[in-house]
Amino acid sequence: MCLTFQRDSVQELLDSQKKKLTERNDTLEAMIMALKEETMATTKALSTRIDELEGELALCRATVGKRVSNAALSIEDVLKPKEFMGTMTTDKRQCEIET
Repeated sequence: MCLTFQRDSVQELLDSQKKKLTERNDTLEAMIMALKEETMATTKALSTRIDELEGELALCRATVGKRVSNAALSIEDVLKPKEFMGTMTTDKRQCEIET
């Protein structure tokens, strides 16, 4: 009878520990699933934002490129006033208009 009692006591202890570990495991699995869902939602949101920013960047590049090409054309097309007979400099060391 003593062996049976000890065996039953050990079995109860094992069952109790198994139950606690199962509950912890279930809790951890739920946490992992929640984190995965949150990570997927964040990844999707970031991917969408990256796509938006790439579109804006392409638009900015196109606009800047167009302005640069227009600026190059407009420099050639600018006429000097009739009164002005010299050259101008943008050199900061020479603050005067050269004639």
